[in-house]
Amino acid sequence: MVPKYDDAAPGGCYLAGMNTSKIGRLCASLALAGIAACATGGEPRSTPEDPVFTEPRVTEHRDGDDLLTAGLGLEGLRSMVPPPFADPEAPTPAELRRRAIWSNWRGIADLSPEGGYGTLYGSAAKVPGREFHAYATVPGARHPHRVLLQLPDGFDTSRRCVVVAPASGSRGVYGAIAVAGAWGLPRGCAVAYTDKGAGTDYFDLDTGTGTRADGTRGGVGTDGLAFVPDGIPEGASGIAFKHAHSRDNPEADWGLHVHQAAVFALRMLDEALPRAAPFTFDNTRIIAVGISNGGGAVLRAAELEGDWLDAVVAGEPNVYVDAPGARSLYDYATEAALLMPCAQLHLEGLPQPPLMAQVAPFWAQRCASLKEAGWIDGTDTAAQAKSAYGRMLAAGWTEGAIRAGALSTGFDLWRSVAATYASAYGRYGVGEHPCGYAFAALNADFTPRAATAAERASWWSDGSGIPPSPTLGVVDTKLAPPDFTLPGLLCLRALHDGDDADARRVQAGVAATRAGLPRKGLPVFIVHGVDDGLIPVAFSSAPYVAAARKAGRDVRFWRVRNAQHFDGFLGLPDYGARYLPLLPYVYAALDRVAAHLEEGVPLPGDAEIATTPRGQGRPLEASHLAMP
Repeated sequence: MVPKYDDAAPGGCYLAGMNTSKIGRLCASLALAGIAACATGGEPRSTPEDPVFTEPRVTEHRDGDDLLTAGLGLEGLRSMVPPPFADPEAPTPAELRRRAIWSNWRGIADLSPEGGYGTLYGSAAKVPGREFHAYATVPGARHPHRVLLQLPDGFDTSRRCVVVAPASGSRGVYGAIAVAGAWGLPRGCAVAYTDKGAGTDYFDLDTGTGTRADGTRGGVGTDGLAFVPDGIPEGASGIAFKHAHSRDNPEADWGLHVHQAAVFALRMLDEALPRAAPFTFDNTRIIAVGISNGGGAVLRAAELEGDWLDAVVAGEPNVYVDAPGARSLYDYATEAALLMPCAQLHLEGLPQPPLMAQVAPFWAQRCASLKEAGWIDGTDTAAQAKSAYGRMLAAGWTEGAIRAGALSTGFDLWRSVAATYASAYGRYGVGEHPCGYAFAALNADFTPRAATAAERASWWSDGSGIPPSPTLGVVDTKLAPPDFTLPGLLCLRALHDGDDADARRVQAGVAATRAGLPRKGLPVFIVHGVDDGLIPVAFSSAPYVAAARKAGRDVRFWRVRNAQHFDGFLGLPDYGARYLPLLPYVYAALDRVAAHLEEGVPLPGDAEIATTPRGQGRPLEASHLAMP
């Protein structure tokens, strides 16, 4: 029998044609796990080997729907207009899923017609199958993370393959679909996802509503809310989200999130395909892949004990090791938030946007502010910009990373990242941010307001996991002229450099995210853009590779020239003309790993890939990629 979704059924699933007293092994096993968790009388506790899964859901995706594109196909994913909701204030679970898949594809991949997706690399094939959803909780965590298994109808039980994929950035559970789903599902692999303790389960403090397991909204007391923050202060307004307000420091447990997603995959395969059971780590090939924060998460999974992983592919990983040259994201993000606007004035021909005519006055004010604060030297803007640029070079930044970082500066990403991660590392709750930051819907003058019902309804599908987003932004209580964001940024930097109680609290959280070495004998493949301006290779991949090799670990390293961090922004003409996408190299690394595991083909060695930018108005060609 094929499991189908039924809103009215216990736990959200049933088996077609079966008596309700035989609700099915899948739903029953998960429901019993939920009962066991409740019976402890406290927060769910588990071990990495025996996690508890709650709030099970099973959905079927065929006949105009599919696992990889939700029925949109490549042309639908390319649409600039999101899939509509019939009722903007009350979208259905199916509508939310379709839009979440659309949003996550567009946030990760370059789908522009000139970008080569679907012709030179990648797949948006229609893959029918089923999805298995649940919550899992790592030991000691206050709140769960989402896990999801996509099981294609074409899954080959004789070539058992599971691709495990944590979301990039702080995205929701579909946040790696363009990375892992696009490679694994057309090959007949099952793909397991996790939001790794972050995601888009935003809680609205004004109405007391959160996100249900199916993405719809519900009030406190509603069964199955994915996130309800602890200790909400009286009169709190705006939003809370897991990455910033869970008090769990999810980054410290990224490896465990990945492991639990793999365990969930095996359990669901047992239930969905009982004639082929059992599915175990011994008889099922497990490949972990992720990019950005997802890349850091799979490297954290690689260090866990046990022979459960067969290979790891990490693209542009946010990974922090105790090794020469390594720097934490919080260190260089707070540095970039302060220095980069001024330093970028020293460079000619920055990629656009940002439009220099609009931002130059604000960046020049930052130069003056830094000079007054004693951070840089110079008697005029040009000299101050040169001084800021020199200070960044001395700290390990490259010109390519500073140049590509213009996008992060222009979109105010550094401040959003630093404010969110300070809260996460310090395990602060709602209203406790040591620098006074909060998050809310904003008016045109950047003052906070209550969100509308339609805005709240779209958060789960449209959000990226960290504001800003189309309807949400950062509330900075320290805003003050003439350099409005400087006071808050100096406070955030002081949490890294200082020695007061808040600084020590944040620093302890950063220390908890240091990565260990991968397990001996585990193939690890790292791909990173040389010009990455968000996660510079010099601070992350390069020191990780050096430390791993010094300890005799099997790590392969591809450095891709003319590649930055955001494939999703290559649809902007100036970025597409200058930079190459990273996803083709991640897919190629997966191809090489699969050939190694399945056929014994030797893994390739390191490569410094000498790509060629395609230039203005030209489509991407294979010669530009220079694939090794």
